[in-house]
Formats: sequence, C-alpha cells, structure tokens
Amino acid sequence: MTNDELNQILELNGEERYDYFLSLVGEEREIWILVNAENRFLKIESEGAALAHLPVWPGSAFAAEYAKGTGDLSPKSISLPDFFRKWVPGLTRDGLEVGVFPGHDDTLWITEPEELKRDLQDEMSGF
Repeated sequence: MTNDELNQILELNGEERYDYFLSLVGEEREIWILVNAENRFLKIESEGAALAHLPVWPGSAFAAEYAKGTGDLSPKSISLPDFFRKWVPGLTRDGLEVGVFPGHDDTLWITEPEELKRDLQDEMSGF
C-alpha cells in the first residue's frame, strides 16, 4: 500500500473507516493493536476515565502510522479466532470498549466488544 492510499483511507470519516475495517478484517482474519516494549497493549482513557477503549486497526501499516512519534509502540496482530475467544470476553469483563480504526481526524467508532464481534461475524458470512 502506498502512502497516498494509506492517507486516503485515513481521511475517511469514522463510519466509512468502520466499514473498511470490517471488510479488511473479514478478509484477512486478523486485528492489529499497539503494544509497548513490555508487550502491554495501548488503552486510551477519556478524561476522568469515564470511557476506556482499546484502539484497533485493520492492518499493520495503519497501526504503525498511528504510533509514529510515540517511541515505544509497535503493531501486533491478533488472529480473529483469538480475538473472539479471548479478547472479547476479557474486554467485556474489564469494561473496555473497542475504538475501531482511529484516523487523521481523531474520530473513531467506539463499540462494545460483543457488538464488534457480531458485526465481524456478519461480514465474514458474506465470504
């Protein structure tokens, strides 16, 4: 993917990026997160910690672009079966939402883990 293509996708609005995410993840069967040197995943909390979410991306290049300038964050892939089996219950238990595909405009689609799982399963049923 060229830089122009990457930036073009990152310029889409939150809903368009969500649809792109579902399509690409449905095809590739993996989700990308960012982890630090200790292999701890990036979690973003709103002011006052009223809302916390795990940001996810449909590909390594998008996660890497987001991590530019952070120093110690690097993309890590999670297979879709692992995400469904381990991450969705864990995120739900911990009260974490999922922030799907942050873009250049700092908007993103925030959803519950179970809802994202259903949307991805619906997407994959078309393959």
